[in-house]
Amino acid sequence: GSTIIPCLRYRDPHAAIAWLCKAFGFTRNAVYENDRGEVEHAQLVYGNGMIMLGGVRHDDFGKHIAQPDEIGGRETQCACVIVADCKAHYDQASAAGAVIVNGYSEKDYGGAGYSCRDPEGHLWYFGSYDPWQVE
Repeated sequence: GSTIIPCLRYRDPHAAIAWLCKAFGFTRNAVYENDRGEVEHAQLVYGNGMIMLGGVRHDDFGKHIAQPDEIGGRETQCACVIVADCKAHYDQASAAGAVIVNGYSEKDYGGAGYSCRDPEGHLWYFGSYDPWQVE
């Protein structure tokens, strides 16, 4: 597994989990709910990578996180996900309603990539360039 795992917060984590699995191809690794059925913590995997997510909370950690719509749609970071077939992934995400920020393109340094936003505005980058395979 990876040693760096991006963590995101969503206002509707149940909907986010379903959408991330449908649009981006993540699979559920674990979803932990409280007694009210709210997502406290979830783990989604893609290949050897993982993201963690939970609901928006204004707790000690959450007070340091802003949602994209609270700061003009901007992000201070972006998860980069390596995909085998970038064009097919782009088509799948587009069909599921991902908001394309930078369209699919072949890169001068190798591979291809695109960036998009999920339904709550989080920025994602998907590409076929794998820095672990560069010699």
